[in-house]
Amino acid sequence: MRSLVWSNTFIRAFRKTARRKPGFRKDIEAALRLLMEDPFNPLLETHKLKGRLSGAWACSAGYDLRIVFEFVKAGKGKNDEIFLMEIGTHDEVY
Repeated sequence: MRSLVWSNTFIRAFRKTARRKPGFRKDIEAALRLLMEDPFNPLLETHKLKGRLSGAWACSAGYDLRIVFEFVKAGKGKNDEIFLMEIGTHDEVY
């Protein structure tokens, strides 16, 4: 299982999203659990990003909710970490 590293930007966006749409909180938590277990689970629709976000990845956390993240190399013998960069609607994060 991989560990998640939350950026300050992600924390702020998560709080904002949870305040605006409290129903999304469970969807986000479920997506984060799946992301830790298997970042390429088909339910997440994980894909590599291009353009200004080149090198980053995104996954779905519900209908129009996306999580942007990067894989970060961990120490020898450890799983890579997932650095959570941003969360929001498709238009907010891209």
